[in-house]
Amino acid sequence: MLRSWAVPKGLPTSSRHDRLAVAVDDHAMDHLGYTDEHKSVANTGWWEEESRDDHRIVFVLHGRSEPRRYALIRTDRDWLLHLTKDQPPA
Repeated sequence: MLRSWAVPKGLPTSSRHDRLAVAVDDHAMDHLGYTDEHKSVANTGWWEEESRDDHRIVFVLHGRSEPRRYALIRTDRDWLLHLTKDQPPA
């Protein structure tokens, strides 16, 4: 299964401003090859997990531009997506 989150306001562009990330239904592995006209951002790159615990997942997103390191942080109700201050080299 592919774990998925919706980020309604898009990825954070500053480490000062976190974004709401809402966990959505998991996707089957065959979703990796799925495309349609509304999926303009999804499936444009890949990610690698750097660390994980019960409340936080740190990962690097590789996509259309330079790699960016994010943290998904679990709150009582949802998740926050945070752009970390420490970024990987371009």
